[in-house]
Parts: sequence; C-alpha cells; structure tokens
Amino acid sequence: MTTPTQPEKIAVALEYEDGGAPVVSAKGTGTAAQRIEDIAREAGVPIEQNPMMAEALSQIEVDHEIPMELYQAVAVLIGFIMRTGQAQHPKGPGETET
Repeated sequence: MTTPTQPEKIAVALEYEDGGAPVVSAKGTGTAAQRIEDIAREAGVPIEQNPMMAEALSQIEVDHEIPMELYQAVAVLIGFIMRTGQAQHPKGPGETET
C-alpha cells in the first residue's frame, strides 16, 4: 500500500529584462519558498502556481539563465503576465522580481 504525500513546496524567483533570458534570482523549498512568495507579494510581483515548472526551474543555480529547453514555457508565463497587466515593478530599491 502507498500513501500519497504532499510534495514539498518549491518557489523560484525569476528576473527578466526585455531582450535577455530570464535568470533565476532566488529559489527555495519549505519555509524559504514561503518567504520568497511573501517578498513577491509585498513587492507586488505576480506569483504563478505551477509545480511542474517550479520543479524544473529549481534545478537551475541562482544567478544563472534558464536553459533553452525552458524558454517556451517561461515565455508563455511572461506573456500571460504582460497581457493581463499583472506585471509591476518592485516597490522599493533592492527588491527582487519573481
């Protein structure tokens, strides 16, 4: 018999500037993941709940660009955020975007 378990919460913050590849700016699991989400909410940065994408992006080192094989999935996410007007700039200096 097996018992389903809740997968550990993962959060990955991405920074993106027009013309460049998205870069992983922070990542974490458990309480670190919750803190990343809290910082994003405080800064007015959109949060997307996508466990499969978070799992894939969590394999990338912080301050590294995402690999080409993830461009399409991340581009869809960024495009959705831009089209829906959810993209906002951080509220203060030194804040990171997700």
